[in-house]
Amino acid sequence: MKFLDQCKVFVRSGDGGGGAVSFRREKFIEYGGPDGGDGGRGGDIWVEAVEGLNTLIDYRYQQHFKAGTGVHGMGRQRSGLGGEDVVLKVPVGTQVLEEDNETLIADLDEAGARLRLCKGGNGGFGNIHFKGPINQAPRFAMPGQEGIERWVWLRLKLIADAGLIGLPNAGKSTFLAAVSAAKPKIADYPFTTLTPNLGVVDLSTQERFVIADIPGLIEGASEGLGLGTRFLGHVERCKVLIHLIDGTQEDIGLAYTQIRHELETYGAGLSEKPEIVALNKIDALDPETRAERLAELEAVTGKKPLLVSGVSGEGVTVLLRAALARIRPSEEDAAAAAEAAGPWQP
Repeated sequence: MKFLDQCKVFVRSGDGGGGAVSFRREKFIEYGGPDGGDGGRGGDIWVEAVEGLNTLIDYRYQQHFKAGTGVHGMGRQRSGLGGEDVVLKVPVGTQVLEEDNETLIADLDEAGARLRLCKGGNGGFGNIHFKGPINQAPRFAMPGQEGIERWVWLRLKLIADAGLIGLPNAGKSTFLAAVSAAKPKIADYPFTTLTPNLGVVDLSTQERFVIADIPGLIEGASEGLGLGTRFLGHVERCKVLIHLIDGTQEDIGLAYTQIRHELETYGAGLSEKPEIVALNKIDALDPETRAERLAELEAVTGKKPLLVSGVSGEGVTVLLRAALARIRPSEEDAAAAAEAAGPWQP
């Protein structure tokens, strides 16, 4: 299935049905009076976040959605049927924005979250509503109210507990395949992953979390180079960042600072997120080179990096448990944080 995380759609709610102009006509009833029914209400346009979806590909080939029109009223005070609603089902984590692609309308970050984008037009009153002592036989009724139309943007930001970041060919796809059931493309030649990949890490029955491989991070990505900022938005929802550094490259420090610079330039609080730095591909390094690269990376980051290898599995479990500790703080840490925050105040 092709991954699509942004699309523009046109939505229009249904028009209301018109009221009826009708009179009661029965044998032996000479002056039956008006009995025109009301028109039905137009259908609404809804957007709903549902589980089981991870792409907006359904809106790649259909961009126009129109709700049903209300049925006109009829005689004998029969009201018209309401128009059928249209529900746009989107993945959890989808944002709805105005046509300018900047103004946020809603953030559907929970399964079952719903938003009415366009309200259907009200049905018109039949002529029975306009009778009175002066005009006892009104020959007019109200037309139905027109629906509302608008263009909106749908932007998906994946909901993952941990995000894998790093330069291309840092081993992110290999690491993801090693720790989850995801099957990203892996080959023995350099290439860049073009779409984010999600996987579920299952350390035990009580230790599970979602991890995402975020592609497209190169120097200048925050300014539009390469894939640009297209996939940086997926990092915003991650609770912890796992920064993988290719241990086989020459300049370890530059690889780290380039990614950090892009996160700081992009903003949205990415540079403040908890980060775990890991020296990857250590299976290809001898002990002396491994120690040398580790010391170099520690000098740049100011923290002791972890040693991992997605191929051999060395250090993988240690890294995953370190990430889980950031995702789900212990009860003692949570109590300390609550105590530091002080008593609740309205």
